[in-house]
Amino acid sequence: MNREQKRLMQRQGQMNADGTPSARRAQAVQQTRSRQKRKRTSIRQFFREVREELRQVSWPTRPELINYTSITLFVLLLMIALIFGLNFGFGKFVTFLFQR
Repeated sequence: MNREQKRLMQRQGQMNADGTPSARRAQAVQQTRSRQKRKRTSIRQFFREVREELRQVSWPTRPELINYTSITLFVLLLMIALIFGLNFGFGKFVTFLFQR
């Protein structure tokens, strides 16, 4: 740790002048650790919260879904053709080079 970092940490109250961690910083670390040791939620509560979150999702309508799917399939086929063409072309070129 360089001097700039030490000075910044002292200004933020994370470190004392002698370089030891401040009490306020130690308390914050301890509180964070205690929060991490909280009791887990039950499986039932988990699925209830998942269902609540999924209700808030803005699902696409059927025409939007068909449109998005067709665009995706078109781009997919275009990329497959492009990659196939490049692979075929480079393959022919390399075999041409090695046959000389």
